[in-house]
This record gives sequence, structure tokens and C-alpha cells, in this order.
Amino acid sequence: MIRVLLADDHQLVRQGLRSLLEREGFEIVGEAADGHQAVALAEQLRPDVAVLDLGMPMLNGIDAARAIAKASPRTCSILLTMYGESQYVLEAMRAGCRGYLLKTRAASDLVQAIREVASGSVYLSPGVSETVVQACVDPKSTPPEDPLTPRERQILQLIAEGNTTREIAQQLNISFKTAESHRNHIMKKLDLHDVAGLVRYAIQRGLVHT
Repeated sequence: MIRVLLADDHQLVRQGLRSLLEREGFEIVGEAADGHQAVALAEQLRPDVAVLDLGMPMLNGIDAARAIAKASPRTCSILLTMYGESQYVLEAMRAGCRGYLLKTRAASDLVQAIREVASGSVYLSPGVSETVVQACVDPKSTPPEDPLTPRERQILQLIAEGNTTREIAQQLNISFKTAESHRNHIMKKLDLHDVAGLVRYAIQRGLVHT
């Protein structure tokens, strides 16, 4: 039996996915409401597959997948999202996701996606497959890799979600000085000088959504 972890900040969505997958014979070993919790549960429970929503608070699905790949290397991550744009797909692949599934097709395709990634294959929604092929054919269309570290991406997401430096320090259990230092490094790396610019960059990279 394939063991699955579900991560989505909407409880009704998780309940719907659990019901669907249990009917198909999967074992749901845990549920998470944010990216941090998803990583912690993956490390604790070692599921075969983690189904991650892209737009989770605290830690988005792409960075959660990246962390899960380190915390539980045998867990295959599937990203579940409304967004099929190339920057999101390619960032997910770079983060180690084995599946990228559009929510418009989730009900019909999720069961197949889980079975395929659990067997070692990669699953991409049909519209997403075209994006990946185009990126291979035309490398110039591929967005450059993000220069930020995982911790800096996490802090950037929290900034874009409206948290102050003090609130970020409290949430991540780090000192105010450390949080402020990370914030300054992010601005320097990206050559951005205000919060509005950071928010725009975060949206472009799929860390938060409008």
C-alpha cells in the first residue's frame, strides 16, 4: 500500500483529497496545514509520496519539497497547483518534485500521478508537459536559477506575506539581528531596495500569490 502525506492550508481540500485517495486504496499517514509542518511530518513518518499545495503559508510547496528531499530522501513529492507557468514548473523540478499537477485536473489525475511517482516515474499534467518541452527546446525561455538560499527564500516569503522583521525572528526562532541580516543580504543579492520590489520578486518566483 502506498503511504501518502497531504499538505494544504485548506482543511476542506485535505478532507476531499483524503476521501478520494482512501477510496482508491492509499494510506493517508498524515496531514499538514503549512510547509513547515509538511517537512516535519515527512521526516517523522517517511511517506512514499507527499502531495503538496504550492501556495502554503510559512513555507511554500516548492521549498517544502526541497526540504523533504533532504529530510526524507525516499519520499517523492507531487506539487498541486493552479499555476502552469514555466517558472513554477521549472522551480519545482529543480527542487526535486517528481510530479506537477494542475488543480483543474486533480480529481481525475491525482491517483495516476501518485502511482506513477511511487513507482519511480515522473508525472506532469498535459499542459505542463508542453512547458517543460519548450524550456528544453528554447533554453532562453528558461528563467535563471534563484540566487537565494533556502533560508533566504523562506524569509522572503514571510516578508511578502506581510511579516515584520521582528515577527519573522519570532516565527523562525532566530534573533532579530539575524533576521535583519538575512533581509539585507536578500536585498543586496537581488539588487532591490524596498519591500514592494521584494514582494514582486516573490510573486514572480511563486513564493506567494496575488
